[in-house]
Amino acid sequence: MKGEQYQTTFTIETIKQVLAGPLPGKRGQIKMAPNPTNTNFNRWDKPEHCREAGVLILLYPHTANADTPELHIALTRRTEYPGAHSGQISFPGGRREPGESLQKTALRETAEEVGVLPEKLQVIGQLSSMYTPPSNFCIYPFVAFSATRPTFQLNSREVAELIEAPLGLLANPTIRKKETWHFENFGEREIPFFEIFGHKVWGATAMILSEFLTLLKIES
Repeated sequence: MKGEQYQTTFTIETIKQVLAGPLPGKRGQIKMAPNPTNTNFNRWDKPEHCREAGVLILLYPHTANADTPELHIALTRRTEYPGAHSGQISFPGGRREPGESLQKTALRETAEEVGVLPEKLQVIGQLSSMYTPPSNFCIYPFVAFSATRPTFQLNSREVAELIEAPLGLLANPTIRKKETWHFENFGEREIPFFEIFGHKVWGATAMILSEFLTLLKIES
């Protein structure tokens, strides 16, 4: 991360401004992509047969570890289930229903998973879509803001834990780490991840976060 400097404080006005401009896309996502990538697909090209999902980057002020409110992002730890993303850290979100816009999907799933109603939120932008091969999902991330910390009500069937991550922490390059993991179908791969309060945030969630943080970056 030499040559890069990150802010430790952010305002919702600044975030709105950067979301209205060009998105980094692959340039932001690839920083946290597993390596080597599988040569049988290009995860930055959305296949026609993929399932579509909407997820929400939910921003809100919180004073968990500070005297003054700081913007936080809500992450969830999935429950354990037979599936590709069991137990992983993710954004609230899920599969699009027929006839539903992807933004509505992200808001509906957020209400179902963590109990935050759409009318309490202001959608302020959208990030680049991406393809996640293990579950064959094309993911569309939206960014929303709540003027106060929501009253979260977790759906115990889908969410095992709520993780409230300060933006200042996420922008700190020291929480970005790498390990070599072994996968039954892919062999050994180098996995970059964010270490957040003892959780390893990797895969699609880390790549979406990486694009978002690239938007907030100040080049020195």
